[in-house]
Amino acid sequence: MFFPDTQGRVVVVGVDGSSQARIALRWAAEFAAHHRAPLHLVTAVEIPVDYGPGLSGPLFDGETLCAQGETVVAEAARQVPDGLIVSTAAEVGDARAVLRRHSESARLLVVGSRGLGALRRTLLGSVSTAVARHAVCPVAVVPEPPVPSAGAVVVGVDGSGDSACALTLAFDEASRRGVRLIAVRAWSEFFRYEARETMQAEAEAELSASLAGYREKFPDVLVERIVVEDRPARAILTAAAGAQLIVVGSRGRGGAVDPAIGSVAQAVLHGAPCPLLIVRPESEPHG
Repeated sequence: MFFPDTQGRVVVVGVDGSSQARIALRWAAEFAAHHRAPLHLVTAVEIPVDYGPGLSGPLFDGETLCAQGETVVAEAARQVPDGLIVSTAAEVGDARAVLRRHSESARLLVVGSRGLGALRRTLLGSVSTAVARHAVCPVAVVPEPPVPSAGAVVVGVDGSGDSACALTLAFDEASRRGVRLIAVRAWSEFFRYEARETMQAEAEAELSASLAGYREKFPDVLVERIVVEDRPARAILTAAAGAQLIVVGSRGRGGAVDPAIGSVAQAVLHGAPCPLLIVRPESEPHG
């Protein structure tokens, strides 16, 4: 799914009143401004159930919980800069299911990497992993440390279909942000029998083939190529030092034990020092 093909769709961001959610909201607002897209703030309030003597059901009714959620999204909406079209939704239910549903009509779903908000329900953290696996649209996971505004965009490249989608998106983001693009192609001799020099040359040729045609589409983007013998996730994270954004495909050429997200995307998700965009082809089912 490429952002240029999603004109008119909203940028959805999960909020829960935490400081981490506020950081994710600021990033989502900047992204929406770059893309001239409307911003949709979503919170999910889970029903608290305590069991004890004489207690066998929910302690709060849905109306009360929705009111709490409305307070959270209203406060978040006040933090959005002027000039953006903003809408909100507060729903009772599991955050993962709520956000996954909203991703069906979104161009991007943004969540913080972790957090526990005023509602004392975990919207961020384990939820970020779940939505990265199951969201219909691309997902951005935003960590808490400040993000350098002048840093590069880093993209992992391996020649797969998901990688091609990530590459298109990464070029578009680098162009919009006016920064260079770092394209990373990692290779390993594990279970391979060619000489290292041969494998390095093959990887360089594959990267060149993957980048072919983008110079004409994005003449303003300066591209730095990194071809290295290393594990893909580690190579991407190393290149991302000082970066403002990492872009990876949901699954690479090697397949994955988890059918929804590959091992490289998972490893980068858990170690990314800056916002991470996980992309999958539009036609792919997401469970």
